[in-house]
Amino acid sequence: QVQFVESGGDLVQPGDSLRLSCAASGFTLDDYGIGWFRQAPGKGREPVSCISRIDDSTRYVDSVKGRFTISRDNAKNTVYLQMDSLKPEDTAVYYCAATELAYCTLVVAPTYNYWGQGTQVTVSP
Repeated sequence: QVQFVESGGDLVQPGDSLRLSCAASGFTLDDYGIGWFRQAPGKGREPVSCISRIDDSTRYVDSVKGRFTISRDNAKNTVYLQMDSLKPEDTAVYYCAATELAYCTLVVAPTYNYWGQGTQVTVSP
């Protein structure tokens, strides 16, 4: 059974850092491109970042460029999202998802087939 478990969300202050983890079971994460997405209260789900299957190239939305870093640890079958210089507008539930495409996309659907349950990130003074 394909399953993701996200973790690492927390309540932090502006300027703080967090590292989110996306651990996979039932499949090899390295065989997929992985995307991070987020959904703030009252808003739709939006892309944040992704890492491609074929060459580990990465993509970021403009609002997180220079602050967030996506990476994978194949030995642990886990993808990470390092989030630095957090802002209140980063507050959301963060989800990871898998795509079979060779190059990942910053598109919510329909290219991502498998989704985790999400982890809450709250940035507040």
